[in-house]
Amino acid sequence: MLTLQAITQAQAEMAVEWTYPPPYDVYNISVSSKSTTVESFLRPDYHYYAVTNGPEFVAFRCFGPDAQVPGGDYSVPALDMGGGIRPDLTGRGLGGSVLSAALKFGAEHFAPQLFRTTVADFNLRALRVCEKMGYERSTKFFSHILGRSYIVMTCPVSSVKCEVG
Repeated sequence: MLTLQAITQAQAEMAVEWTYPPPYDVYNISVSSKSTTVESFLRPDYHYYAVTNGPEFVAFRCFGPDAQVPGGDYSVPALDMGGGIRPDLTGRGLGGSVLSAALKFGAEHFAPQLFRTTVADFNLRALRVCEKMGYERSTKFFSHILGRSYIVMTCPVSSVKCEVG
């Protein structure tokens, strides 16, 4: 059973070392950014949580503005969510379980009316998982800061296709 708990420093330090193969290597943390990324993961106002399966650290989730991508329109009130799965566990069907656990946690702890996530447009696996959970594509934009296109997806809490409470 997957659970979410406040991320520890050790878990944050592990997560910044995760290395993804192409084309997912865009999610790799650069060497020069690792210490500031660990600091961000540990900021209470950024709401980073470790996803664990028993004692095993399998993913992390972020709730709030730190999950937004520069250049997107986030004017509609919503709970933004983002995160990552340990590279050796990607592509094995774990994404739905991680997202389901995160949606339940987000509904219970933040009580949003609307969930929102921003996904790189090439990341078909993530887009499919989000759509299975009830997210719909709302806008697409190009982030000049990051140099790629993203899709903003939203899902009313009442439309989530997993149990959230």
